Amino acid sequence: MPSVATTTRWPALPVADWQDTRDTLQLYTQVLGKVRMANAPLQNHWWNVALYPTARGLTTSLMPHPTGPSFQIDIDFLASRLDVATVEGQQRSLALEPRTVADFHAAVLGVLDELGVPTSIWPMPVEIADAVAFPDDRVHASYDPDAARRFWLALVEMTRVFEVFRSRFVGKASPVHLFWGGLDLAYTRFSGRGAPPHPGGAPNCGPQVMHEAYSQEVSSCGYWRGPPGEEGVFYAYAYPEPPGYRATPVTPEGARWDDGLAEFVLPYELVRTAADPDAVLLEFLQSTYEAAATTASWNRAALERPR
Repeated sequence: MPSVATTTRWPALPVADWQDTRDTLQLYTQVLGKVRMANAPLQNHWWNVALYPTARGLTTSLMPHPTGPSFQIDIDFLASRLDVATVEGQQRSLALEPRTVADFHAAVLGVLDELGVPTSIWPMPVEIADAVAFPDDRVHASYDPDAARRFWLALVEMTRVFEVFRSRFVGKASPVHLFWGGLDLAYTRFSGRGAPPHPGGAPNCGPQVMHEAYSQEVSSCGYWRGPPGEEGVFYAYAYPEPPGYRATPVTPEGARWDDGLAEFVLPYELVRTAADPDAVLLEFLQSTYEAAATTASWNRAALERPR
């Protein structure tokens, strides 16, 4: 069972303390996300590939299969277990423990074969520089269950606040979901206008990936589990970036524009240690959205729920 430390709201997430587990977990989730991508029909902006936080971890949600039963994959961080279940009542589980990405990849595909939902995936990781194909990766093999639980519990807190922010918008908006390419929680609002083709540039992501993701004008926000924050950062950006956007003052104290990311950022630790973390995070999300909507002249009266 998890320790008391792992059940604290807004847990500490020092990157230096869990970097090896973080990098391995990112690759594990890429295997699962690619299974979903192979089976679920394409939806707007790749919403069909994302994972979602649950009361015990992360889920692919229910997926169809072209020849077998519909099925679902769940990461259970409380039990340190991966569960694969079909609508026919069959289930297989894998222990979440230190194991190479190569072994994890083989084990997951083997379980899918056993359950009658065989799935082929492209074995190259995405959005990771100098990536190694899953079957050949025997370097990433770390799994600290306590660190993984803390990350999940942080996602639970973030999701709760992001859903409040999401409720304020009546225009087109994404779910609050986890994109496994960068292992980042994300939420996006849309102005209703188109956008120029995205220039791309993410490792192992062809131009069609970014063209689909950014086919419309957006204001997006999320949590990134790496630098420049010591415990990761909340981020916000607009595409296409409107004139004057990056120069717009945003709040709360500690929020700033980062030239390297080309995004506004707020260190996670500033939210976690605040007297009212929810209010601080909501202020950042609202402030950066208003910077995008104002500088890009969105029709805010039509898109926002009156408060």
